[in-house]
Amino acid sequence: MTTIEEALEGSTPLAMKVRALGPYRSANEMIDQMRATLPTLSEEEKVATLNAHPRIGEDPGRLSARSLAEQGSDSLPELERLNAEYERRFGFRFVVFVNRRPKAEIVEVLGQRLRRSREQEIEEGLRAIVDIAADRLKA
Repeated sequence: MTTIEEALEGSTPLAMKVRALGPYRSANEMIDQMRATLPTLSEEEKVATLNAHPRIGEDPGRLSARSLAEQGSDSLPELERLNAEYERRFGFRFVVFVNRRPKAEIVEVLGQRLRRSREQEIEEGLRAIVDIAADRLKA
């Protein structure tokens, strides 16, 4: 079974809080606790949780095996440029549940999300973190 840390890309503030509230009888119970814990995170903890996730389109040599399988290994310069712009604008990483979608589609999503507020993006990114974890825990 996938561990909390594997599902959440390491010992993030979210992972540590969820682990401390366990044990869990099922993946669904753990996922529910992740969602319930998100609002208790400080701004700093939220940003640290988002920044623990690998960049979409990251150098394949720097991705975990799980992230590489989810994202694929093809590179897209536009994605790299938009990732950098996103991080400059918001101060944390862009996180989206790729769910095996092509990178060209992710570029469109990233472009749309650059027009949103920082608060909207923190919340959207954290929801994506939990959606990714849920997919990993149910695999």
